[in-house]
Order: sequence, then structure tokens, then C-alpha cells
Amino acid sequence: MDVAVLTAVALVAIAVAAVVGFVARGFWANQAIKAAQEKAARIVAEARTQQKDLILEAKDEKLRLQHEADEEARAKRSELSGLERRLLTRDEQLDQRTDMLEQRDRKLLDREREMDRSREEVAKARQEQVVALERVSGLSQEDAKAILLDEVREDAEQDAVRLTRAIEREAREGAAEKAREVIVTAMQRVAADHTAEHTVTTVHLPSDEMKGRIIGREGRNIRALEQATGVDLIIDDTPETVVLSGFDPVRREIARVALTKLIADGRIHPGRIEEVVAKARAEVDLVMKQAGEQVAYDAGVPGLPPEIVKLLGRLKFRTSYGQNVLLHSLETSRIATIIASELGADPTVAKMGGLLHDIGKAVDHEVEGPHASIGAQIAQRHGLPIKVVNSIAAHHQEVEYACVEAPIVQVADAISASRPGARGESTETYVKRLEDLQAIAGSFAGVDRSFAVQAGREVRILVRPDEIDDLSAGHLARDIVKKIEETLTYPGQIKVTVIRETRSVEYAK
Repeated sequence: MDVAVLTAVALVAIAVAAVVGFVARGFWANQAIKAAQEKAARIVAEARTQQKDLILEAKDEKLRLQHEADEEARAKRSELSGLERRLLTRDEQLDQRTDMLEQRDRKLLDREREMDRSREEVAKARQEQVVALERVSGLSQEDAKAILLDEVREDAEQDAVRLTRAIEREAREGAAEKAREVIVTAMQRVAADHTAEHTVTTVHLPSDEMKGRIIGREGRNIRALEQATGVDLIIDDTPETVVLSGFDPVRREIARVALTKLIADGRIHPGRIEEVVAKARAEVDLVMKQAGEQVAYDAGVPGLPPEIVKLLGRLKFRTSYGQNVLLHSLETSRIATIIASELGADPTVAKMGGLLHDIGKAVDHEVEGPHASIGAQIAQRHGLPIKVVNSIAAHHQEVEYACVEAPIVQVADAISASRPGARGESTETYVKRLEDLQAIAGSFAGVDRSFAVQAGREVRILVRPDEIDDLSAGHLARDIVKKIEETLTYPGQIKVTVIRETRSVEYAK
């Protein structure tokens, strides 16, 4: 009984609990549904609010963009209106200018017609005057012209006589000065200076066997000798002879002395070659120094800078057409001294200028430019007097004379170089070179006459001014220089001078 009751009670309790749980779950489910519905309502409300805000922002953006577009359109319309107004203004201006030009054309045509009528009237009036003059004078036009020409001729002859007498009187008054100028000019035109020189030296050998020893094993001896001296050794089939070739005469002399010592000593190898070349260089330097000092003493020019004395000594090994340049410089110095003394110029300046006038030849194979310009730069660098510098620079007329001693040095140089036996060039070769220069100059159109002066160192060309203008004269000089360079072989340089001159002379009485 108790068990049954307990069981029943338990069942009832279970049923009650189930009912209570069901009711509780329903309640909580309703509460969750309500909360979800409220949340959904809030989300919808917020979405609607955001939608309204976005719509408002879009409308504002649309209005802003529309406003900007309207402003831009108004600006474009304003710009186009301005351009249209400017175009209309330009069209109006062009129309006005066209009208003005048409008016000017009409006026010009009217003036031309008036001028034609005026010319016709003037010609008619002149003809009437000529007829009236012929009738009054009883002479024809040809007769009157002949009478007028006779009178003009008579006046011209009288003027010519007066002018001739005036010229003769002026010539007599300046006869002495004119004579000196003519003599100096004539002596200058005889000036002849050539810069060609021997570029080879020959050394004789005791036997042809010595050639092999000079060459050495695989040519090492000859290479060492050429490298040490800077001179090319030419060993060919010529018996018992070695040729030294080079443009520097001092290097050739050093090579000659060194090779002579090596041949005499018999020991020929690279180490010995360097030792002998060094001794030969010192020996040649001493010889040049002594030669420079001796020639300065002989010329009577003491106190020269040591570098100038050394350069003078280098001229001992320089020749020009067989004439030794150092002896030529000494001779020029003495001649210039005598001429300066006779003419009342400064003999000291002439003496120094004559001695140093070719100093540039000592280094002209190392420095670009004419030897006269190089020598002047050397003299100026060592502080020699300005008159001496000008005498050196102007002795080939490459610069203007700045003192009377400069042409004296040039004349002395010409006398020393052109005296009989001074140089080895034949008269036929000399004349042929001058003829070739004149022929080249005369082969160009517009050339009237040409003269080769300064012993072929300058060509002066007179052109016809009606065929060659100033611009063409420069082109002509360059063309002649180019043809001379392509056609002729010559020492030094050749100056080409094109002269174009037009003269109109009248005299007031």
C-alpha cells in the first residue's frame, strides 16, 4: 500500500514537473520572440534612418556637382564669347587694313601715272630747250659738245701740269728720305730664310760584321739604342754604314757619339748602351754649352741667360740648306751691328737681335708655330729688351716692326743667307719655286697680278675689285693656301696676302 502510494505520488510529481517545465519553456520562448521582434524593429528603424541620411547626402552631392557643372559651363560660355568678340574685332581690323592697302595702291598708281606724265613733260621741255639753244647759238648739239670737251681737256691739262709740278717739288724735298726707304725695301725683298735641315746622320763601321753586333740577339741591342736616344737606326745593304734618322739634330748627335763610342769599345749590350748614351748626352750638353758661350763671346753679347746660351749651342747641330745656323747667327749679328752703326741705330740691340733671331729653330721641332714667333716668346720669357724681342719676331715680317733695329736684323739675315756659297739651293730651284707660286695664284678667277716675295715665303695677290668682293677675297686666300699645300713641297710656311683696292681721287683747287 505504501509502495503504491509512493509510486502514485512520484508519478504525479513527475507530471507536475513536466507541466511546469513546459509552461516555463513556453514563457521563455515568448520572451525571446518578443526580444527578437523588438531588436528587428530597432534595426529596421535604424536602417530607415540611415537610408534617409544617405538619400539626403546623395541629393546634396547631386546639387553640388550640378552647381559646379553650371559654373564651368558659364565660364566656357564666357570664354567663347570673349574669343568670338576678339575674332570679330580682328576681322574688322583686317577689313580696315585691306581698305587702307587698297587706298594706298590706288594712290601709288595715281602717283606713277603723274610721274610718267612729269617725265614726258620734262623730256619734251628739254628737247624744246635744246632746239631753242641750237637756234639761238647757231650750233648743233654735237658742235656744242665738241667745244665743251675741248675746254674741259684744256682745263684738265693745266691741272695735270700743276699736279706734276707739285709732285716733283714734293719729291725733291723728300728725295733723301725716299731714297733710304727704297733701298731698305729693296734689301728686304731679297730676304731669304729656309728652315729645311738634314734629318739623317751617317756613321761608318770598321766592317759589316759590326752590323750584327749592333743589332744584337733578336734585335735587342738596336731596340735599346733607339729607345735610349729617340733616333731610328737604319741598317741596310749599304756596306760598312749605319744611318741615324730623326728630326732632332741634338738627339742625332747624341746617337752618333754613343754609337761611335760603342763601336770603338766593342762591348755592345743593353746595359752598356744605356751607360754610353748617358755619357754621350752629358758630353753633347757640354759641347753645346761651350759653343753657346763661345759664340756669345765672339759676337760681343755678354750676360745672356744660361738657358739662352744653351739654346744657342743647340744651333751648332742645326743646318739650313747646308748653312750652319749657329755660324749664320753670328754672321747676322756682325752685319746688323755694322748697318746699325752706319744708320745711327742702337748697335747693341741690333747685335743681340741678330745673334738670337733664329733661336726658335733650336726648339721649333718641339713647339708649334713659326720659329720667329717661338724665338720671340723665349726672349720675352727671359726678360730680354722689348726691341730685341721685336727684332726676333719681325725678321720674317710676321709681325709689325716696333723699332728701327727690327728691319736692320731682317736685312742682315738676308745678306748672310743669300750671299754666294752660303746655302746649297741652286738658282734654278729658287726661281722655279717662285714661278710655281705665281702660277698657282694666277690660276684662280679674278686675280689680276701676283708676286712671290720674301724668297717664296709670301705671295701677294692683287685682285680685280669688280670681280672679287671683300668676302670672296677671304675665300680666295683660303683656296690658294689649300692648293699650295696640296701641290708644292716647301720648307717652313708661306704667307698668302690677297689685296683688293678701289681708289677714287679728286683734288680741290
